Amino acid sequence: MSRTERANAIRMLAVDAVERANSGHPGAPMGMADVAEVLWHDNLKHDPAHPQWWDRDRFVLSNGHGSMLLYSVLHLSGYDLDIDALKNFRQLHAPTAGHPEFGECVGVETTTGPLGQGLANAVGMALAESRLAAEFNREDHTVVDHNTWVFVGDGCLMEGISHEAASLAGTLALGKLICVYDDNGISIDGEVQSWFSEDVPQRFEAYGWRVIRNVDGHDADEISAAFRSALQSDGRPTLVCCRTVIGFGAPGKQGTAGVHGAALGADEVAATRLQLNWGHPPFHIPEHVYEEWDCRPRGADAFGAWQQRWQAYEAAHPELARELERRMNGRLPVGWDDELDAFIEAQIAAPESIATRVSSQRCIGAIAPNLPELFGGSADLTGSNGTRWPDAGDRHMSYGVREFGMTAVTNGMLLHGGFRPYSGTFLVFMEYARNAVRLASLMGINNIFVYTHDSVAVGEDGPTHQPIEQLTSLRTTPGLDTWRPCDTVESAVAWRSAIASRSRPSALVFTRQKTKALAHDGETVRGIARGGYVLRREVGGLQAVIIATGSEVGLALEAANQLTADGVGVRVVSMPCVEVFQAQDAEYRVSVLPDEVRARVAVEAGHPDIWYRIVGLDGRVIGIDGFGMSAPGDVALAECGMTVENVVRAVQETLKA
Repeated sequence: MSRTERANAIRMLAVDAVERANSGHPGAPMGMADVAEVLWHDNLKHDPAHPQWWDRDRFVLSNGHGSMLLYSVLHLSGYDLDIDALKNFRQLHAPTAGHPEFGECVGVETTTGPLGQGLANAVGMALAESRLAAEFNREDHTVVDHNTWVFVGDGCLMEGISHEAASLAGTLALGKLICVYDDNGISIDGEVQSWFSEDVPQRFEAYGWRVIRNVDGHDADEISAAFRSALQSDGRPTLVCCRTVIGFGAPGKQGTAGVHGAALGADEVAATRLQLNWGHPPFHIPEHVYEEWDCRPRGADAFGAWQQRWQAYEAAHPELARELERRMNGRLPVGWDDELDAFIEAQIAAPESIATRVSSQRCIGAIAPNLPELFGGSADLTGSNGTRWPDAGDRHMSYGVREFGMTAVTNGMLLHGGFRPYSGTFLVFMEYARNAVRLASLMGINNIFVYTHDSVAVGEDGPTHQPIEQLTSLRTTPGLDTWRPCDTVESAVAWRSAIASRSRPSALVFTRQKTKALAHDGETVRGIARGGYVLRREVGGLQAVIIATGSEVGLALEAANQLTADGVGVRVVSMPCVEVFQAQDAEYRVSVLPDEVRARVAVEAGHPDIWYRIVGLDGRVIGIDGFGMSAPGDVALAECGMTVENVVRAVQETLKA
């Protein structure tokens, strides 16, 4: 049986699935089928029977619109993805979504579709492999030794994140990262030469990559030779440039934008079957093709050989083996938060008024000794973000000014396993990384994003650096917990929640300026963990509630003191995490915010929209719905309305309404 026939099985499954759905992208799977056949059949280390095997090669389809390429090879090579799943491509609740989705389909290592992010995820996976190998392998025992493969298209390489990620990979010399470039010269708008004319090989050589040029992407022998060379690492990541014809085999549309993102149509499908000499009905794969494609025997051999190495490793290095197994299974070590608990107790006993970014740094320092998988970083703002703890050593890295790349790289590290990464930048620069934050939420992975300098209190740097709408953007992201603590104790509980999370990412938002340390006890610590709690109870009958976060909790308390002196029964609620609070049972929520109390005022130095669902139609929000200004931080806050007087006035107005 020829290799071309095996590749044609990929092509026709993609054609038939897109045709049946009347939706999808057949061009990339048809163009890259020969490359995929050589990779999956001969070079990729994987075992379809053990898709979560730690030492498998990772494969990422960064150009995720070509998802039928991945679904086809998973099905053909023996993964638990049956033909009905392919028939239901792009249909409701099918594992074969329009773009590959992590957790929905076996064998999908990461969610891709937004172009370029898969490349950055792959960099993170390769970084994780490199670090785990250095930490756990021993001279006589190698248990971490795999490659990361990623397919990219022209669109991936046009996106700016590809520059961030590839530049970093070259600098880090990630020698087990192999990127395969589908150089077909076509995107949705047509031939890319008019808008993408750079010399891609030279670009990657400048990054410090090894480049294998001018591989005929339809010649299995050339592809095989290129992959053999790529696997002989010289310590640099490798780019394999494959010249392909998009839609290869569709005689009327191949090589054109017309085959990129639409079904071929009945006539062209029939012509393609003739062109490829594929005389089988839709979704029919002959038994001999399945037999030729079956990667389970080879996979079983590879997995079995690794198991023998693992057993020898367990015998020789039992403590290391237990630690690696724990980390790869995502289990937290017993007592990981013991020092954090002691830190909280110390803060309760002797409160200290400091910036919450400093509080965060101290929390990290309390967590890190008992959590060896913790791995931090910052986008060239380490000192300002406070992401590096004393004695961090190589467990913290500088990502350079690469917020988007950094966030997607840490997503990849987390997906690989073995690490709990976190990354830091200014809150306003979250916008650079926004789509990677969204994908972390979509995938349900427990990444941690540290954002400091959280309001107009940034001060003299002015409105370009003063976040306004960013908190609302984070809080409206499904599946993301956004914490904005007011002091060190709240910061510690936020960090504990983020580390303990199994399936939700966390954004931890901290101040530049000092905040007032508050009095806490065991009850308030438990309340913080529930996202919102009564910080100051009313004197006399309850008439109004002030809800605040972060640095504005201090304003709320001052306003409450004035109102109490005037005889108003006012309660102060600190709500460091709206999402966690809203996930509590109704009884608890009502105990904090009684339904019958309609006089509610929310105070936060950010866009007010999110708070109206808390205060209701009768409430008021003291927020900022315009850009800030260059001025000292306290002056900017006052100019934007963040004053005790405004809070008092708002409460009085709600009581009169």
